Amino acid sequence: MDKRQFSLEDLIVLHEDRHVLVVVKPQNVPSQADASGDVDMLTVVKQYLMNEYGKDSIYCGLVHRLDRPTGGVMAFAKTSKAAERLCEQIKEGAFEKTYFCVTCGVPREKSSTLVHYLKKNESKNTVMVVPMLTEGAKKAELHYDVLEVKQGFALVRVKLFTGRSHQIRVQMSTIGCPLFGDAKYGGDPRTLGHNLALWAAELRFTHPVSKEKMNFIVYPPDDISPWKAFEMGKYLNVAAIKNPYAD
Repeated sequence: MDKRQFSLEDLIVLHEDRHVLVVVKPQNVPSQADASGDVDMLTVVKQYLMNEYGKDSIYCGLVHRLDRPTGGVMAFAKTSKAAERLCEQIKEGAFEKTYFCVTCGVPREKSSTLVHYLKKNESKNTVMVVPMLTEGAKKAELHYDVLEVKQGFALVRVKLFTGRSHQIRVQMSTIGCPLFGDAKYGGDPRTLGHNLALWAAELRFTHPVSKEKMNFIVYPPDDISPWKAFEMGKYLNVAAIKNPYAD
């Protein structure tokens, strides 16, 4: 979906209760307002809640972010208590995020855990791998599994243990496998006319009040390249929701 076209009418709500709202973030929409001035998820979600409850202002907590080019499952807190408890789960590693990506090239190891130290250049909005003791460096850790390989491209499932900016893109590029469509971190030039092949497919957490185990799964856009080259249904729960923003 073009970021300029996204609006309240396009918002897909997967779950809502008194404390939590779970939605689908389209690709190329910022998680929160930035210097671009483009419509963002937090603003749209707040507008949705104000309309639903007939209020001029309302609480909406942004407890985690997805990078702008990344689409998929995203949760918001509707109360400060929920926000505090969800943020605590994130700190404890109990807020589980699983991504799918397609890489240009195939990782040497079919399954591996990657640990790097990353530093962001704010002026250029880029992230680089740096030595551990570099000032401002932050630890980045993920685990990946190669699921399928087609014509030199790999479908990869990634579980994040940390939530650094551009983390999957930078770490996969560092091992020689940049993401399909990623002009910033070295993707194959033949793929650059496509959206970034990175999708937040699954989100698991404990409800901050009821303590119920919550699990939400949304397919990436499997009717367009590169996703359509792979059998996505094999790797996601059969009850997963089809991506509502697929072309």
